[in-house]
Amino acid sequence: MTTQQLILTLVLATMVFSVALELRIEDFKRVAQTPRAVICGLIPQFILLPVGTWAATLLLDLPPNIEAAMILVAACPGGSLSNVITHLGRGNTALSVSVSAVASVIALAATPFNFSWMIATNPATAAWMRELSIDPSGIWLSLLLLLAVPMTLGLLFSHKLPMLTARIRKPLGNFAVICLLLFIVAGLVKERQLLTLGLLPTLMIVVLHNACGLFFGWITSVAMRVSEKDRRAVMIEGGMQNSGLALGIIGVQFSSDLGMVTLASLWGIWHIVSGLSLAYWWRRKDA
Repeated sequence: MTTQQLILTLVLATMVFSVALELRIEDFKRVAQTPRAVICGLIPQFILLPVGTWAATLLLDLPPNIEAAMILVAACPGGSLSNVITHLGRGNTALSVSVSAVASVIALAATPFNFSWMIATNPATAAWMRELSIDPSGIWLSLLLLLAVPMTLGLLFSHKLPMLTARIRKPLGNFAVICLLLFIVAGLVKERQLLTLGLLPTLMIVVLHNACGLFFGWITSVAMRVSEKDRRAVMIEGGMQNSGLALGIIGVQFSSDLGMVTLASLWGIWHIVSGLSLAYWWRRKDA
């Protein structure tokens, strides 16, 4: 492991640790009150978008690193930003928070598992991984440890030291995000000439990929007949992935591959644009 990968590993672990500090018992208690709505919010994140993405990469003839990045983003859970977008769109914010909390815990196993089997069963990405001398089963174990250890420590820290947790929660999370962004920007500046060549096609892939996530959220909520406010929350949860986590994993496991970084970075920008656009439309609709 290079010095850069070691630093990125620590940054990613800090991000996961700070996510654990955000989790509250109340968020999980609400699951017992509205289990159907919470399950509805989890289905697009952990089943429909990952499997749909995997199927799309089998059908499309894309560069293997782009396919790998699509699979990784789809395998990641939604981020806490979805709670803000849901609130702005007058959806069920409490449901969004509960889904995010449960998803953060499920992702400890689901993200490594989904990413590993989808990468291994796609001939193009499997061959690319062999060229890089990366074993998908090894990635599963390393990601499990990378996510599970800081998450467990964060939950224990939050439980044992609630006062200190309240003080460091936000600064620690902001620090990790800023460090990650600095690494990304430095890498993109270094490869800026190559970056401009594939930016537009990658952006189009991101837009369509994100639209699929939103659609899966919508179709699931319609099929399960949840309320309008719940439907909005589920749609946002389906269309907003934790691209920051994806970028951290790319830096640690794939030495900040340019194509993967570009796709995940564009995802991080576009899902905010699409989410805010939906929120604005919903507010206009309610007016």
